[in-house]
Amino acid sequence: MSAVIVTGTDTGIGKTLFSAGLTRALGASYWKPVQAGLEDETDSQTVARLSSRPVLPEAYRLRLPASPHLSAEHEGVRIDPAQLALPCIGGPLVVEGAGGLMVPLTREMLYLQVIAEWHAPVVLCSRTVLGTINHTLLSLAALRAAGCRVAGVAFIGDEARDSRQVICEIGAVRDLGRLPRLDRVTPEALEAAFTGIDVGTIRGAM
Repeated sequence: MSAVIVTGTDTGIGKTLFSAGLTRALGASYWKPVQAGLEDETDSQTVARLSSRPVLPEAYRLRLPASPHLSAEHEGVRIDPAQLALPCIGGPLVVEGAGGLMVPLTREMLYLQVIAEWHAPVVLCSRTVLGTINHTLLSLAALRAAGCRVAGVAFIGDEARDSRQVICEIGAVRDLGRLPRLDRVTPEALEAAFTGIDVGTIRGAM
């Protein structure tokens, strides 16, 4: 099995949309290990709808839309890292994290620690807004300090050419392209927009 981890500099930046496009482009399966918040369409449901690819069941489905550690505590659940081992499947797997790298899964364990244990290449999603240089470079430093292999940075939002250049030069990281904002989020629109992403580099890193 070959896997790639999709994480981000923050929550709500478009990781799920990117994951759906990547899952479709790679002909992969998708897994969201921890889902916190069940009232609206979940990330797994979004990816299934947009990619038409297999979606694995979450290891944890938590009702409260909050940090996973808090959502788990709210239900009297403790997230066990043993339950977060990468599933063995045939073919490629796209794994989406929750929030940013420093999101706690318990009061002693950060998501970054689990990502490091997976030993799979990481795509860091970064939105093209004010503050992205700082957030992205900090995230890259954290990934590398944890021993993670970074496939590159994927930018999400309106074009910010200088920010992209500065991040990739200072961060010594590959620019994987930009996923623009979509007026209509449909499978067809996402597939067309995803032509701006360097899927070949991601595939080669897996």
